[in-house]
Amino acid sequence: MIAHLRGKLIARRPNQVVVDIAGVGYDVTISVPTFSELPPAGGEVALHVHTHVREDQLALYGFLRQEEKDLFEKLLTVSGIGPKLAITILSGMPVEEMISSIRGNDVARLTRIPGIGKKTAERMVMELRDKLTAREREPRQVLPALSAVQEDVMSALINLGYQHLVAEKALRQVVRNSSGESFESLFRECLALVSKPA
Repeated sequence: MIAHLRGKLIARRPNQVVVDIAGVGYDVTISVPTFSELPPAGGEVALHVHTHVREDQLALYGFLRQEEKDLFEKLLTVSGIGPKLAITILSGMPVEEMISSIRGNDVARLTRIPGIGKKTAERMVMELRDKLTAREREPRQVLPALSAVQEDVMSALINLGYQHLVAEKALRQVVRNSSGESFESLFRECLALVSKPA
């Protein structure tokens, strides 16, 4: 399954991008918040990706922020919400506000999102309220973008089974204290950090 894409942005629309990676163009559906933060066409972009597979279709859904992808995947667990509606929901309200509304049983606020009726909003509250952890409810600090080498280090750590937040925290710490920027040196230092007993 495709979980991450990084390449040249060759087309961008409010709900769709095409990312060129080694000559292959990936068509990815995106939300409005992700669109609003994209670089201009021709720039490099890195997207967290959810691959949705059905008998007749394979579709990619991309997000600049991990927390948006996490909420998208939780929305898919709600009965009656498919990927298209989940993208619409994410386009209608900021992630932090939506999590706050779900946790606070604020059905009225959720029904302001286009395409969300009272029954769907009630299901979102009922089915997701206890799935949103305290960590996800906290507004996350906007961190500087990672370089290509740092993205590779992150991918390598995640492929080894470390959680995204653990890997990112280690990488940020190593980058602050390290003068080297090679993949090998950053990866070794990060691995040493995440392998330490708590």
